[in-house]
Amino acid sequence: MVWEETWNLAVDSLRSNKLRAGLTMLGVVIGSACIVLVVTVALAGKRFIIAQIEAVGSNIVYASLVSTNIGQSVSMGDQISMGDLEAIRRGIPQVVQVAGTHDIQMNVTTPSATRPVSLVGVTSGFQQIRNLIIVRGRYFDDGDFLASSKVCLLIEHLAQLAFPYGDPVGQQIHVGDLDFTVIGVFRERVQTFGQTEITTDSVLVPFPLIQYYTGSSYIKTFYAQADNPEDVGLVTQEVTDILRSRHRAGASYDIRNLSSILETARYISLALTVVLLLIAMITLVVSGIGIMNIMLVSVTERTREVGIRKAVGARHEEILYQFLTEAGIISGAGAIVGIIIAVLVPPVVTAIIRLFPVPPGIEISTSWPSVFLAFVVSCATGVLFGYLPASKAAGLQPVESLHYE
Repeated sequence: MVWEETWNLAVDSLRSNKLRAGLTMLGVVIGSACIVLVVTVALAGKRFIIAQIEAVGSNIVYASLVSTNIGQSVSMGDQISMGDLEAIRRGIPQVVQVAGTHDIQMNVTTPSATRPVSLVGVTSGFQQIRNLIIVRGRYFDDGDFLASSKVCLLIEHLAQLAFPYGDPVGQQIHVGDLDFTVIGVFRERVQTFGQTEITTDSVLVPFPLIQYYTGSSYIKTFYAQADNPEDVGLVTQEVTDILRSRHRAGASYDIRNLSSILETARYISLALTVVLLLIAMITLVVSGIGIMNIMLVSVTERTREVGIRKAVGARHEEILYQFLTEAGIISGAGAIVGIIIAVLVPPVVTAIIRLFPVPPGIEISTSWPSVFLAFVVSCATGVLFGYLPASKAAGLQPVESLHYE
C-alpha cells in the first residue's frame, strides 16, 4: 500500500505540471535516442567497411618484386615465376589458392575513339581470389590456358564503350596487334583500395598470351589465399621464406596483406563509437541536471505539501521515495519515447536509401543491446540526479514547512 500510494502521489504531481514534466523529459528522450542511434550507425558502418575489406580479400597475401641492392641490376632470375606459384601452393598447407598477373598498357579501338587499356594476363585462380563477378559469358577454362586461346574478358565499363548496341560476348575486339574473342564481361565485387591491377578499362587474357607481347612469362604480382584470416600472418611469413630461398639474396620483394587495413578499420570504428557515445552521455548528463533543477524548484513549491504529509505521519523514506519515483518516471518515460523513436529510424532510413544509388551492402539494423543500455543509463541518470532534490524534500522539518509561504 505504501508503494502504491507513493506511485499515485508521484503520478498526480507530474500530471499537475504536464508541460514542465514534458520539457524536462525532452532531454532524456534526446539522450536515449542518441545512444541507440549512435551504436546502430557505428555498427552499420563497421559492418559495411569490414565487409568491403573482407570482400577484397582479408585473407590474401600478395607479393611483387621491388628492387635489388644498390649497384645490382634486376635479372630475370629475380622475377616471380610460375614455378614460385607452384612451390608456394604445394609448400604451404594453409594456402587454398594461388594466382599471378602480368599487366601491360595497350590500346583498344572503340566506335568512338582509341582508348588506352590495361591488358592483364591472369592465371586460373584469379577469379576466385579477386572475387570477380562474371556479368555475362564465362571465365577462362583450362583449355583456354593450355591452348593460349585468343579470348578475353572485358570489364563492364569498357564493354559498354566498345559494344554500346549489342552483347559483346562472341564479338571480336582489337587490342594492340591482336584480335581477341570476347567470352565474358566482369566486374569487381567491391572497390579494392588500389590493391589491384584492374582499372576502369581493363582486358583480361589468359596468362600465356602475355609472353607474346613481352617475350617473357614472369609474374608481376603474385597472390596466395589463406584458408582463414587467422593464418594470414603465417602464410605471409612462409611466402617470404619461399621466395627468399628460390631467389638470390639481392632480390627484394614487397610482401603484404590486408589484415592491417582490417584491424585499422576496426580500431577506427571503435574509436568513433566511443566518441559518439560520450557525446550521447553528455546529452544525458545535461538532461539529468535539468531534472535536478526542475525538481529542486518543485521541492521549494511543494514545501507546505511535504510539511502536511509529515504532520499526518509520512516517514522520511516515504517522502524520499516519492520524489525519486517522480525522477524515475520522467527518465523512464523519456527513455521509452527516445528508444521508440530510435527503433523507428533505421527502417525509414533504409527505405530512403533504396531510392538512391548507394553502394550495395549497407544494412542498418537496430542494436538491441544498445536499447537495453539506453534504458538503464537513462533511468539511472534520472534517479541519480533526482536524489539531491528528493533528499532535500525528505529532510524538511514539518513545523518549518507548514509556516512556509
